[in-house]
Amino acid sequence: MDEKKILAGQFEANRGHLSAVAFRMLGSRSEAEDAVQEAWLRLNRTDVGDVENLGGWLRTVVARICLDMLRSRKLRREEPMGDVEPGLPSDAETVSYDPEYQIAMADSVGLAMLVVLETLGPAERVAFVLHDMFDLPFDDIAPIVGRTTDATRKLASRARQRVQGTPVSPEADRARQRRVVEAFIAASRDGNFEALLSILDPDVVFRADEAAMRLGSEAELRGPEAVAGHFKGRAHGAKPATLDGALGVLVEAGGKTLLVLRVTLKGDRIIGIEAVADRESLADLKVAVLD
Repeated sequence: MDEKKILAGQFEANRGHLSAVAFRMLGSRSEAEDAVQEAWLRLNRTDVGDVENLGGWLRTVVARICLDMLRSRKLRREEPMGDVEPGLPSDAETVSYDPEYQIAMADSVGLAMLVVLETLGPAERVAFVLHDMFDLPFDDIAPIVGRTTDATRKLASRARQRVQGTPVSPEADRARQRRVVEAFIAASRDGNFEALLSILDPDVVFRADEAAMRLGSEAELRGPEAVAGHFKGRAHGAKPATLDGALGVLVEAGGKTLLVLRVTLKGDRIIGIEAVADRESLADLKVAVLD
């Protein structure tokens, strides 16, 4: 029993790093947690008494699991598994299922980077992530991807060229924009000031029409601190939506539209927000809630 507790403690000490590795490889929080969960199960089925570097062993296991998941995704386009097997240490959800964690992870990688990584093949992606993001030697990566060291080096080099030179398609750019809007809504709803700051551009400006001001909005705010403070804890009833085809936010109350937020992005950050609550203006908008 004591050995199991020690093993669980060692796993927990490595959880953050393993989640970061898996997230960068998979681009999905839920799939990353599936990979970490599977690593925990494999750890419990394996005698690691002779393993000198448990952290390195776990990272290798997670990388191989992610490679299998990427290959499976590419072949069958399967959805991430929703069921979680029992047995993970009891505080498993304290970090990895926290919306704050998800936003912080996405920001640390870069939303645009996640989009571009999707263009890489499974082995390319694993080689690039492990070497360029985690500085793992090619000699250590080669057994994971099943290639020679030289072939693995070429994989990472080819991936690096694609990451640096691949233009983002309109569909990928729309997906990136949606992630930013959804991250903004989640951070606002959770009252996560730091996450809001990470999403807002240093020159962000918020403006509200007179109808929105009557609902409690400020007329104008400038700077991420002021805008983040205004939206902290306020996104209840907010949903991502298209406003005349552009991405924005719909805010409802009692099943009725309260106002909309026109959102302007600069790269991966929000630089402009306009609150519109005027009835006539809303009536002229074509609003479609995103699933």
